[in-house]
Amino acid sequence: MLKIGNIELENRFILAPMAGVTNLPFRLIIRRLGAGLVYSEMVSAMGLYMNQKKTMEYLVSDPAERPLAVQIFGSDPSVMAMAAQVVVKSGADIVDINMGCPVKKVTKTGSGAALLKSLDRAKKIITAVRAACAAPLTVKIRSGWTSDSIIACDAARMIEECGANAVIIHARTASQGYSGHADWDIITRVKESVKIPVIGNGDINEPYDVFKMMERTGCDGVMIGRAASRNPWIFRQAIELEKGNPIYEPNIPERRALIMDQYKCLTACIGDRKAMLCMRGLMLKYTKGLPGSSKFREAFTQIKDFDSLISVMDRYFSALEERMA
Repeated sequence: MLKIGNIELENRFILAPMAGVTNLPFRLIIRRLGAGLVYSEMVSAMGLYMNQKKTMEYLVSDPAERPLAVQIFGSDPSVMAMAAQVVVKSGADIVDINMGCPVKKVTKTGSGAALLKSLDRAKKIITAVRAACAAPLTVKIRSGWTSDSIIACDAARMIEECGANAVIIHARTASQGYSGHADWDIITRVKESVKIPVIGNGDINEPYDVFKMMERTGCDGVMIGRAASRNPWIFRQAIELEKGNPIYEPNIPERRALIMDQYKCLTACIGDRKAMLCMRGLMLKYTKGLPGSSKFREAFTQIKDFDSLISVMDRYFSALEERMA
């Protein structure tokens, strides 16, 4: 079983941090569906340092989602150290340092994947965070900044030397963003370079890919990102496959119940209006690839309130049941 510091996980399947996706309602659902560990959206260390209300709201958690990892990003070692202390006090079981986000508004401040271009600064940050809190520490990196600067193994060794408890490697470069293919061979090389647990990430599109990655790379765990936002059941499916059982397929009542549960939790957390905006996108994701979903895509984008959500959902799932009968 995978152990990060003193935290022993139920399994090796982990929800990736995703901005705008891995909020509290989604994390609760993913934990219920079997993920061994969930990560928060990335949280600005400077926002925590400034005690900004909006930033502090990212730290709201629930005992039912534990163990919880909170990811912080920033470029100042002292600010990052203070932020780590704040997230631990707020209830995080694990602190994660973001060295992989390729988004310009993050990298232009020297944060995220920009730290791959300055391992000296990254070392200072990790050392400061490690000294500031006793909680297990993970660091999420990419292969490098570009294909001409693949430094994942050097970065992983430095991360281990600084006292981190695990390294997560998204096997794409920062310049790739989310395009192209992840080079799993880099995960293999990172695994061979360090003794701490290595968690692989990138190109996990279906549950079978989880086991392909572990077999090919030898990684200790697998982090699942965008595939989980489309198919939250992927964690349960991976668990069943590992047991040797047939792949799990949620039935229509289960799909409907999940949507309703997520809506209710979103409403409680962010209010009805914002919850509706989120649900529009979620309905598109959760029904993508299902029979007849294309006919309802426009209806999904017209959801304005609870009644319209119920109406659209019932019409779609009724049509789906008839089609599959």
